[in-house]
Amino acid sequence: MISSIIVSAPSGTGKTTILKEIFKKYPNKFSFSISCTTRPKREGEEHGKDYYFLSQEEFELKMRNDEFLEYEQVYQGLCYGTLKSEIERINKEGKTAVFDVDVKGGKNIKKMLKDNALSIFIAPISIEVLKQRLMNRGTETEESLAKRLERAEMELSYKTSFDKVIINDDLSTAINDFEQLLKSYNVI
Repeated sequence: MISSIIVSAPSGTGKTTILKEIFKKYPNKFSFSISCTTRPKREGEEHGKDYYFLSQEEFELKMRNDEFLEYEQVYQGLCYGTLKSEIERINKEGKTAVFDVDVKGGKNIKKMLKDNALSIFIAPISIEVLKQRLMNRGTETEESLAKRLERAEMELSYKTSFDKVIINDDLSTAINDFEQLLKSYNVI
């Protein structure tokens, strides 16, 4: 039985938007596992809702205290992790846990949760389309854009490690494909 959904994708592919739409449609079925990060908050993001925004020192303390299910240094000095306490929180709510994590984190969580988790990779139609999406955000410098695109190419090489791949060429189609996939696994 599937009790967790793992979703990974390169930055700018639409995974968070897809998940927000699924949560809106099924508000009592899923709970978003809130990841920790050492990156600065973007405009409109909230601590404890979008991420737990931690200093590098706070993150390292949680690592030493074995509080993470998984964690990864994505870029130099930029860390993300999933707290074990998030699984406990979601289980107490009686909901399906949804992990929005990087590819390595997704692989690690799948390895731990095995058949209890469905891992889904959201892919762009092409690197060029992804570059345009990232540029349209207006949050990237030339340097950060280059880093994200380099990382995206690495992340795309992991897509065969996931149970299913959804290509996001059109957002409404990708949301529908995601929903149909969950139905086919009797998650909804």
